[in-house]
Amino acid sequence: MSISAPLLIAVDGGGTGCRAAIGTRRDGILGRASGGRANIGNDPDRALANLRGAVEAAAAEAGLPLTALKDATAFIGLAGMNVARDEARLRAALPYARIHADDDRPACVVGALGEGVAGWLLAIGTGTIVAATDGTAYRYVGSWGFHLADQGSGAWLGRGALDFALQCHDRVLPHSDLTRALLADFGDDPEALVSFSLTAQPGDYAAFAPKVIAAAEAGDRHAQALMQEGAAYYLRALKALDFAPGDPLCLLGGIGPHYARYLPEDHLSGLIAARGTALDGAFHLVCKAAAEEVLP
Repeated sequence: MSISAPLLIAVDGGGTGCRAAIGTRRDGILGRASGGRANIGNDPDRALANLRGAVEAAAAEAGLPLTALKDATAFIGLAGMNVARDEARLRAALPYARIHADDDRPACVVGALGEGVAGWLLAIGTGTIVAATDGTAYRYVGSWGFHLADQGSGAWLGRGALDFALQCHDRVLPHSDLTRALLADFGDDPEALVSFSLTAQPGDYAAFAPKVIAAAEAGDRHAQALMQEGAAYYLRALKALDFAPGDPLCLLGGIGPHYARYLPEDHLSGLIAARGTALDGAFHLVCKAAAEEVLP
């Protein structure tokens, strides 16, 4: 394929996977692809390799040669991103002409709500984004990473469930179907669970979140306790962002919609569906930046 318009790249990366899109302002998105984990704070080398692979796969889907990427403008939003620390690393590692780096929050908000639209957002996957916007500026709560925050996230649920499993093994707490199943995943060997924890990344813990969610829906006491604790945190976080019942609220991500049953009914009276994905938001932001010629 021959492209005469300036080529644009958008990347949304998180603890479980990354997504890339390539296109132009005139034609929109021409190719999309997915790749592996891309949390640059936890594993920068893997994040860079995975996002580059996803971009190259998106180019292939669009029928573009890899040589075309060298003249492209890119917006790269990654979980764990510290712009002051990581932007120079991105510029050195990636062959694109212009790169704008940010964390994964702005693209998520723009993709879900649209630009210039006020609302609140709980984006819960491997990690957590709690955000509010008046349509102009963004405010956030949390997003300090798995080790210190990400309460209620998939990684947090998985780690909490394994914690319960070990407490049940020690007879500090009574077993439930969930804790028995989790120990069985490790051959009923708590030392194997501990060994897992020594190298586990947030995405590894988040792999257990579907079991927690299913167990909570089935009435498991420990799973329900985790979901209720996560929901209580989100209520506090929304309050910190001046949310009031009836305000527009979007629940998204692989985990987010599952919290609806644990939030007060009045908090869901303004529930809205996401307009698009974080990748859509990232592509919108790179189009806007290219139009304004604000990227270095």
